[in-house]
Amino acid sequence: MRFAKIKQMLLIPFAALLMLVALAMPGQAQAASKKTYIIGTDQTFKPFEIQDKDGTYNGKNPGIDIEILREIAKHENFKYELKIMSFNADVQALQSGQIDGMIAGMSVTEERKKTIDFSNSYYTDGVCLAVAEDSKITSMKDLKGKTVNVKTGTTSAIYAKSIQKKYGFKLKYYTNSNTSWADVKAGNADACFDDGPSLRYGIANGTGLRIVGKQVSNAPLAFAVKKGENQELLKMFNDGLAWLKKTGRLKKIVNKYTSKKVVKSQVVADTSILGLIKDNAGALLQGLWMTIELSIVGILAALVFGLILGIMGIAEHKFWHGLANVIIYIFRGIPMMVLAFFIYIGMPTLLGHKLPLFTAGILTLMLDEGAYIGAIVRGGFESVDVGQWEAARSLGLPYYKALWKVVAPQGFKLMIPSLVNQFIITLKDTSILSAIGVMDLTQTGANLIAQNFQGFKMWLIIAVMYLIIITLLTWLSNYIQKKMQH
Repeated sequence: MRFAKIKQMLLIPFAALLMLVALAMPGQAQAASKKTYIIGTDQTFKPFEIQDKDGTYNGKNPGIDIEILREIAKHENFKYELKIMSFNADVQALQSGQIDGMIAGMSVTEERKKTIDFSNSYYTDGVCLAVAEDSKITSMKDLKGKTVNVKTGTTSAIYAKSIQKKYGFKLKYYTNSNTSWADVKAGNADACFDDGPSLRYGIANGTGLRIVGKQVSNAPLAFAVKKGENQELLKMFNDGLAWLKKTGRLKKIVNKYTSKKVVKSQVVADTSILGLIKDNAGALLQGLWMTIELSIVGILAALVFGLILGIMGIAEHKFWHGLANVIIYIFRGIPMMVLAFFIYIGMPTLLGHKLPLFTAGILTLMLDEGAYIGAIVRGGFESVDVGQWEAARSLGLPYYKALWKVVAPQGFKLMIPSLVNQFIITLKDTSILSAIGVMDLTQTGANLIAQNFQGFKMWLIIAVMYLIIITLLTWLSNYIQKKMQH
C-alpha cells in the first residue's frame, strides 16, 4: 500500500511532462492544414532583418529578407509564422525540424549544402573588417595580438577562423551583431568581422565604427530548408523569387536598404531614461509579462517535480532513493542553456513533433530548477528529528501518513528560506531562455538596444525592472514565511 501510494505520486511530474509535450501536437496538425510554415529568422541583422520597437517585423521597413519573404508568400499564397532567434539557434532549429525554413542572410556554402537545401540566390554578400572610429588599425596586418569579434555560426566567423593563424589575433564570439559592435566601440575588443552590408547599414545609423579594407569572401545568400524536406515550400520560394526578379521588385527592395539613401533605423528623439521607457513601454511590458508568466508556471512545475524527487530521496526502498539521486545529479549538472537547446532543438528529433517555444521553456525550468528543489525538499525532510518518525510509526501510522501528517509540516518550515531563494533564482534564470528565442524581458532589452544603440541605459532599465520584481517576490515570500511560523 505504501509503495503504491508513492508510485502514484511519482507519476505526477511525468504526466505533466507528457501533457506539455502533447500541446505541440494540435499546433502541428493545424499548421499543416492551413499551410502555415514556421520560418526562422535572425534577431538583429540589419539591413536584412530590422525589428520595429515592439520587437516584431510587422513594420513598413522590416529589412531585405522579411520584405522578400512577405512578397513571395503573398504571391504564392502561403502563410508563415516567424520564429526569431539567434542565427546559430536558427540553423540548429532548421536541422532538427523545429522550423520549416530559414531566411536570415544565410550564405550558401558547400559545408551547409550537406544538411541544407538552398533556394536560388537573391543577393551576393561578403565579409568586412570594422574597427572603432578612433582605432589605429588600418589593415589586417595590424590585428596581431588583438581581440576580434565575430558572430557565431556565420560566414564571417568561418572566414575569421580561416585567417586567424596567419594574422595572429584572438577570436571572441557573440550571438548577435549589435553586441559585437558595441563591444568594439567600448574598447573591449579591437575589431570585428561581420557582413558587409550589415556593417555599412549600422555605420550609417551611428554605430561609431568604420570599415577597414575591402569586402572579401563574397558568397550568394539564399532561403534554406532542411535537406530533403519542405520541397514544396522551397519551390514556392523559388517561383516567387523568379517573379520578383522579373518584375524588378527584388532590385527595388534591395536598393531600398543598400543604396546611398538607405532606410534609417527607428530614430529615438528622447534618449533619456524616461524617454526610453516612454517610447518602449509597450515592448517592455510585454517582455515583463512573459518573464512573470514563465516564472509562475515554471516555479509551479518545478515545485511539483522537486517535491516528488524529495519524497523519492527519503523513500525506504533503495531503488527510489537511488533514482532520485541520479535525476538530481543529471539535471543539476547540465548547464541550463544546454538543457534549453536540447529540449527545444534536440527533443523534436526524438519525438517527431515540434515543441512550442513556451512549452520548451517551461520544461527547461521544471527539470533544472526542480532538481535543485528536490535536493532542498529531501534535505528539509531529513532535517526533521528522527524521533518524530519513530513516534509517528510507533503510533501505527503508515509511512506516507507519517510523512504528510508529522514530518512534512515540520520539514516545510525548515526549507522555506531555501525555497524562497530558489524561486528568486528561477525568476532570474528565465533570462537564459532568451537564447532559444523566448521574448522575455532580457530578449526584449537586447532587441531594443539593437534599434536605439542605448546599451547602458536600456540594461539599467531592465536591471531595475528585475530588481523590482524580485523585491516584491521577496516581500511576499517573507510574509508567507511569517504566517506559516505562527
